Parts: sequence; structure tokens; C-alpha cells
Amino acid sequence: MTRRLAFAAILLPVLACGGLASGCARNPVTGKNEISLVSEAQEIEMGRQAAQQIAGTMPSVDDAGLQTYVAQIGERMAAESERPDLPWEFHVVDDASVNAFALPGGFIYVTRGLLTHVNNEAQLASVLGHEIGHVTARHSVQQISKAQLAQLGLGLGSILSSDIAQFAGIASQGLGLLFLKYGRDAENQADQLGFKYALNENYDVREMDDVFVTLSRVGEQAGAGRLPEWLSTHPNPENRVEKTQARLDSLSRPLQNAVIDRQEYLQQIQGLTYGEDPRQGFFEGNTFYHPAMRFQMSFPEGWQTQNTPSAVVAVNEKQNAIVQLSLAGKGSPREAAQQFLSQEGVQAGQASTESINGNPAATSYFQAQTQQGAVEGLVSFISYSGQTFGILSYTGQGGLSQYDRPFRDVVSSFTTLRDQAALSVQPAKLELVTLNRQMTLEQFNAQYPSTVSIEELAIINQVEGPASVIPSGQRVKRVVGG
Repeated sequence: MTRRLAFAAILLPVLACGGLASGCARNPVTGKNEISLVSEAQEIEMGRQAAQQIAGTMPSVDDAGLQTYVAQIGERMAAESERPDLPWEFHVVDDASVNAFALPGGFIYVTRGLLTHVNNEAQLASVLGHEIGHVTARHSVQQISKAQLAQLGLGLGSILSSDIAQFAGIASQGLGLLFLKYGRDAENQADQLGFKYALNENYDVREMDDVFVTLSRVGEQAGAGRLPEWLSTHPNPENRVEKTQARLDSLSRPLQNAVIDRQEYLQQIQGLTYGEDPRQGFFEGNTFYHPAMRFQMSFPEGWQTQNTPSAVVAVNEKQNAIVQLSLAGKGSPREAAQQFLSQEGVQAGQASTESINGNPAATSYFQAQTQQGAVEGLVSFISYSGQTFGILSYTGQGGLSQYDRPFRDVVSSFTTLRDQAALSVQPAKLELVTLNRQMTLEQFNAQYPSTVSIEELAIINQVEGPASVIPSGQRVKRVVGG
């Protein structure tokens, strides 16, 4: 009873936003006081740390002109927002998924995949405005604060005055901040703010509806990129399109001179890589090829595989064994092995320094204690083409005898890629065609074939289907190569 009263004595002032400055903050958008365990300085630092991790795992699209174009649109809107003094940054990441996301403190990202599905600058502005809205309304900070309140218990009072390094691990969540799932109320508010920010810059906000329809169609389509698609982190509020229409109906200003800018936008994305880039690795069956790094390796038959920006992962059907390939820096294999085996909770087993297909290597069995329990496995570090690759294979305690052979087979399969067909593979590209006559999408696809289905072609051109009529003079997207 005494402990419960003590907790209430700490908690009530916070809930009332009284007395403890770091426990309460005024929301920049609503002007209302709300519980916040994250100051603005801490918010910026969390975002900056996560942005550094993103830079190391998700490469930016190598197109300075496109990066500048997107950043200038975002910066203009952010400058007129409720938080113009944040260190705003806008980036295009080289990922095929159709997504955009915001980190705390003003770090905004759109994927290459999203740009291939947007059709004009007004639509891009509505997406950027939506993400800016998540930052200005401090949506991620609200989620973090709620999570901390649920976890802190009797430690709440001391947390309120601590710095970010003591912030219960929040600052070190890094890429986990990408996958904070917003609630529908936050989505509605971000929609409303994005509408306002785009309107302030004289963009035609009628284009916002087409963006939401396209994102929904992508979400319904089979297949996904390496990042979560938009709808997995941005739940679709009920009647989203209708609410946008209601905002349009309430406008008192005309939109006939509002900016759409289809031509400039399409020119910016001409030639952009479409879909997954096989130069950064691809699977054929159970064999993984990496043309850019010129190596290949094979995984066990029947295992589920995925190539992500930071690692190649394979998991068996029972999901009790995993193999992961990743870069381990530029140190020698022996140094990398020593660093891995010296970690707290890791116990080294039988080790060897035999080369693997002519490449210097260091391999060791190990056991380790993790938060999920004890594991055992095999770790190998291989020096190849000036870099050290790590292959980490593990299973639950007692399971190594069953998976020892497949683990060793994976390691021994790492070798130089010499197949010219695999080495010369190229990604699909977006190409624009200006129609010299009116035609349906089906007629367009017959005259200018694409390497994607006509259903996918309809989505990226934001038309209903094969029978949709496209007027003469319009620029139409097609996908070539790949």
C-alpha cells in the first residue's frame, strides 16, 4: 500500500503536467500541454543517431540532382511549419519498397520505390508534408513517452531528470525508430498537416487523393520490398479519401493556379532504377549472387531467404536455425573472430584458420547466452576483395548436431563469382514515353512493352486498368530491362 501511494505521488504531478519541466511539454501543433519524457534536444539526438545508422545500412540514391530536388521541396514546407528551427534533412534512399518515414527531430526519408509510384510534384509534396506533420506533432515522441510510462514504474521520478544517455535505452534503438507504427489518430493529424503544408506552398492538394489510392493499391499487391511498405507503418484511417475531399470542399481559395508540375517531376525520375536492384545481390534458387562485390554463396535448400541492405539472411522451415551474412569491417578474419568471441556471454569452441576457396578465414564454434535463451553455432570470417565478411550460423542449445553440416556447407560455398551472365545483370529502369496519339494502357503496353505486368503498369501510372484511355501528349511510364 505504501509503495502504491508513493508511485501515485510521483505520477500525479506528471499527469497534471505540473512542477516537472521535462515531464510536460506544449505540443507545437495543438498548443496543448502533454506528457513528454523526451525534450526537443533529446528528440533531435535520437533522430541524429538513427540517421547515422541508416546512412550505414541504407545507401542513398546516387543522383545529386534528385536528392536536391526532393530536399528543396521538403525544406520549403518545413520552413513554414510550426517547427522551422529543427535541423531538417530530406533524403532519397535506394530501396525498392514504396514507403516514406520520419525520424524524431526532422530527418525525413522517401524511398526510390515511392518516387517511381508518384506522378507529380504536388503528390510528392503531400507525402513529404505528411511526414513533416509526424515530426511537428511529435508523434514518435508521444509513442516513446507512452512506452516509457508503461515500463518505468517506480523509477519514473528519476528518469524525468536524467539525460539521454540514461534514457532507458531509447537513444540506442536506432533503426527501431523506423518501425514505430503510428495510430490512426496520428495518421489523420499527419494527413491534415500535410494538406496544410502543401497548400501553404500553393500545391494542388487535390492530388493528395491519388497518392492515397496508389499507396492502397500497392499495399494490396503481392510482394514487398526490404523496408515495411507504407501501410504497415502508416495504418489507413477510416474514410481517408473522404476526409481529404471534405478538406477540399471547405477550402475558400481557388486551386486553378495551384502547382502540380508533372513534367518537372517525371523528368527527375526518368531512368530511375525500378524494383529490386540485382547489382546489389539476388537469389536464383538457393544460391545468392552479388555482382557488384563479385561473390556467390549457397544456402540450404528449402530455407527462406532475404537480401536486406545490411545482411543476407536464411531461416529454416521450423524457424529454429538461422544463417546471416554481413560485412564485418576491414580488419583481418582473425581480428574479427577475436572481437566476436570476446563479447560478454559468448564462449568459444573449436577453432581453425583454414582458408576457404583460397580466401583467408577464421572459423570457430561458439555458445552464447542471449535474451531469448542459450544458442550454439558456427561463426566464420572471410577476407575477400579488401573486406571481411562474417557468416554467423546458429540454432538453439542442443540443436547444433543437426545443423552442423548445413552450416559448414554454407561457409564452404563462399567463392568468387565468375558467371558472366550473373556479373552483367542490370536492374530494370523507369522510362518515359510521350504519346503522339490517344490510346488505352493496353495499346500502350503492346506498342511500348514493359517488363512488369500490365496491372503493375496501371498502378505506377495511376490509371484504373488496361482499358483506361490516356490522352495524346501525356508522358507515360514504362519499365524496361531487368
